[in-house]
Amino acid sequence: MPRRFRRVVTGHNAAGRSIFVSDGPAPAVYDRGPGATAVTELWETRAAPASNAGNDDPTLGGVQRLPPPKNGSKFRVVEYPPDSRRVAALHGSTHDNTSEGYVRDLANKRHPGFHKTDTIDYAIVLSGEIYALMDEGEVLLKAGDVLVQRGTSHAWSNRTEEPCCIAFVLIDAEPV
Repeated sequence: MPRRFRRVVTGHNAAGRSIFVSDGPAPAVYDRGPGATAVTELWETRAAPASNAGNDDPTLGGVQRLPPPKNGSKFRVVEYPPDSRRVAALHGSTHDNTSEGYVRDLANKRHPGFHKTDTIDYAIVLSGEIYALMDEGEVLLKAGDVLVQRGTSHAWSNRTEEPCCIAFVLIDAEPV
């Protein structure tokens, strides 16, 4: 069961005064099953500059995709299970990730989670630890560490037996 995150969203009432639109568990949670990552979508923008008009929740009713919309952004938390469970889940995956807007390299000998998106990502480790893998090299990230991922081919490897939670802000970017 994925960790539940409280999400508080502000907005405006009909008189233009600031209000709290919602306060509760984030409603858009995608649990892909045993050994797979769990994704909690916290917010999405669909243009730059972003619109603060209206009080609709952009995380509801859409198709769950890894990258943000063109000229948009996504704010999410991903819970990575230990590789001892996740690697098998990645190899057993039957969904077509190209429809999600990215390409995963299951044949990569270093890690089957290698993928690339046309985004700039700000990743903040909330709990646990995880290795960020590039085509060349890797670095261990622990709670409080931040990684700026700039459209590179990368993978996440959790070599512990505890989950690792990472908050991500993904912003659409030009391809490299």
